[in-house]
Amino acid sequence: MPGSGWPGDGATPRTPVAGSAIEVARLAASAATIEELSARVTVCRACPRLVSWREEVARTGRAAYAGQTYWGRPVSGFGASDARLAIVGLAPAAHGGNRTGRVFTGDRSGDWLFAALHRAGFARLPVSVSADDGQHLIDARMLAAVRCAPPANVPTPGERDTCRPWLERELALLKPTLRVVVALGGFAWSVVWPVLVELGYTQPRPRPKFGHQVEVLTPEGLLVVASFHPSQQNTFTGRLTEPMLDAVFERAAEQIAAG
Repeated sequence: MPGSGWPGDGATPRTPVAGSAIEVARLAASAATIEELSARVTVCRACPRLVSWREEVARTGRAAYAGQTYWGRPVSGFGASDARLAIVGLAPAAHGGNRTGRVFTGDRSGDWLFAALHRAGFARLPVSVSADDGQHLIDARMLAAVRCAPPANVPTPGERDTCRPWLERELALLKPTLRVVVALGGFAWSVVWPVLVELGYTQPRPRPKFGHQVEVLTPEGLLVVASFHPSQQNTFTGRLTEPMLDAVFERAAEQIAAG
């Protein structure tokens, strides 16, 4: 609930709550700052299936986290509000971000991602376990294409589209400083391109097929890089290795350093 005292919770009882796709679009577009946008994201109730699922998971929890209070709300972006690197994932994990209140925090995917970001100089700490663990992103911001944990980690096309204005507005607010976008997984790759086009960036025709380290440097100077998602399915099978993930963020750092 707004004003719940969770670390980083900027919502208050006066924060407007989106209850439909139309209201998401209106409230996203009118958010003047990333902080205002984030507060509005965390109280959104526009997708009934996702609201029901995230709250049910928060009520029942998992034995490994017995006694912990789950966040159980949409999860906002995390990191610098003037970042030059934006990292776009799919959605919060049911027992990760939906539990901790911070994207990619408290799950195996986050373990891999924060470790790689730390090695590349984009994160203060190599791990992230809770929203009050002292983690800090350096010149980077993490976002999710869908802000609520979906059942089976699969949002519907309607849920994807309803949530899109939050992503679009967040990237618009980052645009003055943004130099690199990393899309984690095919879902993020497919979602981020229509958003970038809406923001005035040029998409190649045809759009490159998703693949690890596929990249596009737009005429406007934005580097868009695809990466396999650091899911357990990918990391346990060796489809994604630490050197492969490091290469993505090393490329991002190179582009940023080049100005």
